[in-house]
Amino acid sequence: MGSLAAAIASYLDAQAHAGEWLVRIEDIDPPRAVPGAADAIVTALAAHGFRWHGDIIYQSRNIDRFAASADALLADGRAYACVCSREQIRQVAASGPTGKIYPGTCRSRAIAPGGAAACSIRLNTSAANVTFDDRFCGRVDCDVEREIGDFIIRRKDGLIAYSLAVVVDDHDQHITDIVRGADLLDFTPAQICLQRMLGLATPRYAHIPVVCAPSGDKLSKQTGATAVDNAHAAANLVAGLAHLRQAPPAGLAAATTADVWAWAIENWRPEKLRSRPDRPMAPA
Repeated sequence: MGSLAAAIASYLDAQAHAGEWLVRIEDIDPPRAVPGAADAIVTALAAHGFRWHGDIIYQSRNIDRFAASADALLADGRAYACVCSREQIRQVAASGPTGKIYPGTCRSRAIAPGGAAACSIRLNTSAANVTFDDRFCGRVDCDVEREIGDFIIRRKDGLIAYSLAVVVDDHDQHITDIVRGADLLDFTPAQICLQRMLGLATPRYAHIPVVCAPSGDKLSKQTGATAVDNAHAAANLVAGLAHLRQAPPAGLAAATTADVWAWAIENWRPEKLRSRPDRPMAPA
């Protein structure tokens, strides 16, 4: 349901700006990939009446472009090789909003990638500060080095990190606006830091409240979330609209999916999402 709410918000925002709404399957982590998951996502979107522009983009087909960006950052010293293990990092790193804050242990070690020891590639965030205005959450100020640390852009197993892949793809797809869950707000400064180092434009960001489980935790597979039932698409859309504080009228869940979208597009009021309670945000 959390993914559906984010899809609804981004879809309506694109419609309101006469923009294009794109679908991208971020499948660059094969060890964690669930067989059939990508097809299930596309099927669910179609069943709920989403209509996207152009072909679906699969990140796994753009690996060379990501690798070239990582190599460029490494070549001019904006990134460096790191051989620290998770246990070593756990022992010395403080905790921050996005996880352990890597203290830059390998910055000055001049480790050669491709040596005997497996190494990850980290971005050098020394003195990096990011300030941006989120459309829904307001001003965000972040000392990236102190609050996030030197984050990984390529893992020890050679796989490209999500943070780098999405920045490159956003540029290649000419993305102007990103609407997504507030659970990603804290790491957005890291992505903006990457954009600046690669000389790429920064899109506008808008982070919506996350859907929470009864415990108050973000709704996810780890907290027992189940997939939405495509047979109840209209009701699912209405539930998503209610979470987005759009106040859909009683009885709309019994209408057709097309009718729900017609109401939602005509009555989309993104200003209702402009607040920043303590994260993780709870549903309205």
